[in-house]
Amino acid sequence: MLIKKNMGEYAKGFTLIELVAFIVVIGLSITAIGSVFQYSVIRIQDPLINSHLLSMAQSQLDEVLSRKFDENTPTGGVPACGVSIPCIGVGNAFGLDEGEDLTLINTLDDVDDFHLYEDIPEVGYTRTISVVSAGVDFGVVNEQAKRITVTVISPQGVTMSLTSYRFNF
Repeated sequence: MLIKKNMGEYAKGFTLIELVAFIVVIGLSITAIGSVFQYSVIRIQDPLINSHLLSMAQSQLDEVLSRKFDENTPTGGVPACGVSIPCIGVGNAFGLDEGEDLTLINTLDDVDDFHLYEDIPEVGYTRTISVVSAGVDFGVVNEQAKRITVTVISPQGVTMSLTSYRFNF
């Protein structure tokens, strides 16, 4: 701003009001930029946490899906249980069969043995499995499909669930 000193002469400088306005505008700008930066720093871990949860859920889901549909399902799945041999894990009769133990994962030989399975894959993380009859989801007899849901919860409370179906074929 130019201030008239004498006739025809001007002094260069800022008034107190202009300086205060400048400081207020800069302060508000820095505050806004700082809050955006803080939000991004806090949220930078979200993709890492989600990726970690996904890998823990996927590995457990793969483990469950590698098992037979039912205790009486022959290796290879043919013929399907219920055709020439009865199925054991039908309706709500899911869970452990004789000689199986949830603490010994190698004893779990079919999908429904994992119903209500829970473990701690890492400190602070919890992983649970639910298995239910789900044939009606596809318009077939309810006992012909099982829905497997693996849920992993992080120490921060973030939850990741993966669901897959296993069919009797």
